[in-house]
Amino acid sequence: MITVSPSAKEYIDNLLTAQQAAPTTFVRVGVKSGGCSGLEYKMDFDTIEKEGDQIFEDKGIKVVVDMKSLLYLYGTELDYSGGLNGKGLTFNNPNASRTCSCGESFAV
Repeated sequence: MITVSPSAKEYIDNLLTAQQAAPTTFVRVGVKSGGCSGLEYKMDFDTIEKEGDQIFEDKGIKVVVDMKSLLYLYGTELDYSGGLNGKGLTFNNPNASRTCSCGESFAV
């Protein structure tokens, strides 16, 4: 399962409203090779589900992830970090054994 924090929900809702996104728009998350720790997170808005996608809904936010990425992301919470050093949406991934200082890549 992938969950969404209350602050991430508010941030995503605001982005969808600002972009005048279609009602069928969801958050697609995944993992790809790269970054200083070996794996990078990827995240985007999408409207088309693909075969094999796993679908989660938390706090009214639909999150879709491909099966391969789910192996690395299971149990992850999408969060929002604001403030002076804010990074925007972040991944709180319990499977990551280490992350880089920017928080955009990780290793398992």
